Amino acid sequence: MNQDPIVIIDKLHKSFNGIEVLQGISLTAHKGEVISILGSSGSGKSTLLRCINFLENPDSGVITVCGTTVHTTTRRGECVPTSNKAVTELRRKVGMVFQSFNLWDHMTVIENIMEAQVHVHKVPKDQARQRGMALLEKVGLQDRSDAYPGHLSGGQKQRVAIARALAVTPKVLLFDEPTSALDPELVGEVLAVIRDLAAEGMTMLIVTHEINFARDVSNRVIFLHEGKIEEQGPPAQVIGNPESHRCRNFLAQYLERDDSGPVSK
Repeated sequence: MNQDPIVIIDKLHKSFNGIEVLQGISLTAHKGEVISILGSSGSGKSTLLRCINFLENPDSGVITVCGTTVHTTTRRGECVPTSNKAVTELRRKVGMVFQSFNLWDHMTVIENIMEAQVHVHKVPKDQARQRGMALLEKVGLQDRSDAYPGHLSGGQKQRVAIARALAVTPKVLLFDEPTSALDPELVGEVLAVIRDLAAEGMTMLIVTHEINFARDVSNRVIFLHEGKIEEQGPPAQVIGNPESHRCRNFLAQYLERDDSGPVSK
């Protein structure tokens, strides 16, 4: 990891139906850094990720990814980006992996991976297929290239989703609880792929409840509570010896479930 900033979030706010879900989040992710984002349901974790690539429009705040900055403004009572061109440029630098896979069921695995390359990035089909096959080999699914998503296990679908996100050579990957929809026996195969990406230096922000995984793979752990960063720091600090009682209580539930014992109070 070096000190080049990849993602800069400055005073990010987002509300739904009058409830402020994000309350002034500021965060910088550096090149090669792996940040795990923890927190209870409703703490704002997924909304934070969705605001980074403008799947949700922030109410206010500034987001910069690899030098591309997007501001927001209010038009006709709705918060919108000031530049759609900047949003498009920013999205070209961001890959996202969803908990529900979001694969196109009517396309084969290789077609899913080729789609954005060909139609968004204008990559020639032969080149897109070649890259797609290389990425399928990377995630251990080169033999399933012509299968349809309906014939894959949940773990296989998520590995295809990771390959699809990588196909457009993103500068940062966002993972929104990538294992939450999987049966327990399939979680390991997805986490193994993410570990490999971390070892290769991919910048990643990962919303997860896999606490032991977060402790092993992260450079930094962030604990969100009610839309604010309650605690952040190295895994040994935030997971091993958290200062916040809310963070301690949250972690104790999951660490006890993993037979790792509760965090000391």
